[in-house]
Amino acid sequence: MSLNRIPLAGVIGSPIAHSKSPALHTHWLKTLGIAGHYIPIDVAQEDLEHIVKTLPKMGFVGVNVTVPYKEKVMDFADLVTDRAALIGSANTLIFRKDGKIHADNTDSYGFIQNLRQKAPDWDPKAGPAAILGAGGAARAVIAALVEVGVPEILISNRTKARAENLKTDFGKRLRVVDWVQAGNMLEEVATVINTTSLGMVGKPPLRVPLDGLQKGTLVTDLVYAPLMTHLLNEANEAGCVTVDGLGMLLHQAVPAFERWFGVRPQVTDETRAAVLR
Repeated sequence: MSLNRIPLAGVIGSPIAHSKSPALHTHWLKTLGIAGHYIPIDVAQEDLEHIVKTLPKMGFVGVNVTVPYKEKVMDFADLVTDRAALIGSANTLIFRKDGKIHADNTDSYGFIQNLRQKAPDWDPKAGPAAILGAGGAARAVIAALVEVGVPEILISNRTKARAENLKTDFGKRLRVVDWVQAGNMLEEVATVINTTSLGMVGKPPLRVPLDGLQKGTLVTDLVYAPLMTHLLNEANEAGCVTVDGLGMLLHQAVPAFERWFGVRPQVTDETRAAVLR
C-alpha cells in the first residue's frame, strides 16, 4: 500500500445494516485523529471469498466478520490463530503486507475484558460458571473461562446435542445440564452467562426460571438490545453483580483496531455513548 493511501477497514456480514461496529470504529478514528474509514459491507455468500481477497487491493487493512460468515472465512484464510481454531470461528481478518490473510477471534478477549472492567472484584476461580446456549458465542466464552481458570462449567442448551458437542471439544471441565433443569444449575455457581439470543429485541423471551440466582453471583448477558435484559433485571433484584453485553462488543474491537491502524484505543464511557446513539 502506498504511504499516502487512506487505510480502510469494515465489517462483513449479511444482513449488516444493524451493526454497531461502524459507529464504534468511526468514533475511535475521529477521537484519535486517524485518517481512515470503517465501512459496513453486505456480501452474498457466493461472493464472499472473491470480495475478501479483493479488499486488500482496494486499500483495506482488515475487516471484522459477523453472521453468517465467521466460520466460512477460515476456509480461505492463509493463517488462523490457535484461539480462532479452538473457538471454531474468526471475527477479525488482518490483511498483511505480504499479501496473506490472517484470521483471529477476539470475542473471548472482549468477554473477559468486559468483566474485568465492569466487575473488577470478580474472581473466576471462586466457583463454577453456568452458560446458557451452545452456539458460536458459547464457544468463545468457554475458551475464555477455561483460560482464566474457572474450575467447572455447567452448560445447558435447548438442543442438548450441541452442548454435548462442546463437552467433546473442551473436555472434562464441562458438565451438560438438561434445558428443563437450567434454572436449578444457577443455584450452585459463581458466574452466570447467557450466550443465547433469547431476550433480545425481536426474539423469544428467556424462560429459564431465575429464582435460583444467589446474592453476589456475577451475571452477564451477551444480549445488548435491550441493554438491561429480563435476566439482568432479575439478577439485580436478587442482589447479583450484573454486567451488560455491550462491553464485550467494545472490548473485542480493541485488538483489531490496533492491528489495523497502529494505535490501541480505550473503552470509555464516551465509547459506550457513541455506540448507543
